[in-house]
Amino acid sequence: MRIDLGSAGSYCDRVSRRSFLQLGVAGMASVGLPGLLAAREASARQGLPKKDTSVILIWLDGGPGHMDMYDMKPEAPEQYRGIWKPIPTVVPGFEVTELFPKQAQHTDKFSIVRSLHHDTGDHFAGAHRILTTKDMGVSGANTTSKFPSLGSIVAREVGPRKPGMPAYAAVPIASSVGLNPGYFGGNLLGMQYDPYQPGGDPNAPNYTVGDLTLKAGMSIDRLEDRRALRQRLDDALRQRDALPVDTSVDQFTEQAFDFVTGPAAREAFDISKEDPRLRDRYGRHSWGQSTLLARRLVEAGVTFVTVHLGGWDHHWDLEAGMNRYLPMVDSLVASLFDDLHQRGLLDSTLVMLCGEFSRTPKMNDGGNGGPPGSMGTPGRDHWGNAMFCLLGGGGVKGGQLVGSTDRLGQFPHDRPITPSNLHATIYHVLGIDPHLQVLDQLNRPVSVLDDPEPIHELI
Repeated sequence: MRIDLGSAGSYCDRVSRRSFLQLGVAGMASVGLPGLLAAREASARQGLPKKDTSVILIWLDGGPGHMDMYDMKPEAPEQYRGIWKPIPTVVPGFEVTELFPKQAQHTDKFSIVRSLHHDTGDHFAGAHRILTTKDMGVSGANTTSKFPSLGSIVAREVGPRKPGMPAYAAVPIASSVGLNPGYFGGNLLGMQYDPYQPGGDPNAPNYTVGDLTLKAGMSIDRLEDRRALRQRLDDALRQRDALPVDTSVDQFTEQAFDFVTGPAAREAFDISKEDPRLRDRYGRHSWGQSTLLARRLVEAGVTFVTVHLGGWDHHWDLEAGMNRYLPMVDSLVASLFDDLHQRGLLDSTLVMLCGEFSRTPKMNDGGNGGPPGSMGTPGRDHWGNAMFCLLGGGGVKGGQLVGSTDRLGQFPHDRPITPSNLHATIYHVLGIDPHLQVLDQLNRPVSVLDDPEPIHELI
């Protein structure tokens, strides 16, 4: 902890602070969380509509193939249709891969957009477009984050649903194509809108979050003493400078302090309180337990949670990779929807599942530029011209198939959907104005969505 007595410059919320208390909370500098809360209150004063809803984004980092999961083409030539067969689900005409038998029982609770596209096969460009909706020249040759992420904008506009919790969290980390927080970050809004990252492995025995565990020699009483000291120094500075007391800054700083000292966050992150049988259903691995932890966080008051599932760049050995990954995804997705439904949280929690792009409809020869099979068995390469996104809960309609791809799965056949349309749908769920603008580095207004139309079939 430290107390900075110097003059603080203006932050992205245009509030100047002369002093602040910094707590050792990863991803949540003390100036940041108060700024986030101040932005939330300012938004409320503007009369923007709000809904008591939250979002869980399950991020398949590396790019999963649509034709091996939710948009199978059994009538296509062998090199296109792939290895697995489709199976029917509880919704007539809604098929999924045979590796998703558990999700097949819950398709009435979620829908699949089959015609999402952004038309780039570059990991970095794709991730930036899905997470921010923007192109802005981002690519593998220019990986710099250029625009606020969806989660960061939500954090600024909505804030946390309950006191003592962050608005935006990433379990266990926020990573897009190896960048942290990368395209999940606040970027031009400032790092105060980055997600809180607990780190660690939620599947580990005795999992704890270090930021919420007091170090040796430190107690809540000592933290309270330091808070009182900060308050006295604040008062002294205001008297010296004859500045009016800004009670709102005190209010927001106190809420940041409550995140560390209050019981809400520690209770939410204590996954050991869950029934072992439920933990088994999600899957006793980092992916399953991270998803369960995300449910605990939205239930505790976090508005936007991302779950990082990495390792989907299957240029070769696709069969082995998908045979390993898809059953885990099947368990955690099915368990999450069933769990939310049983707890009465499904209508207030939107679940998303997607990655930065898809994979080529035509399988390769496993050579990756070398002799066939030299790298392993066949796989699929990068493809952004047709991809999927799963959406369920939060008031969106379940059991829908939005759009379609051509017979080879290469391009949208009808109802093409862009990342802007996807974000507009999420804004609708959360009650955020899709015509929202933010200021760029030159203080020019920029629309967060180039196309503010949501996916009307899901509303």
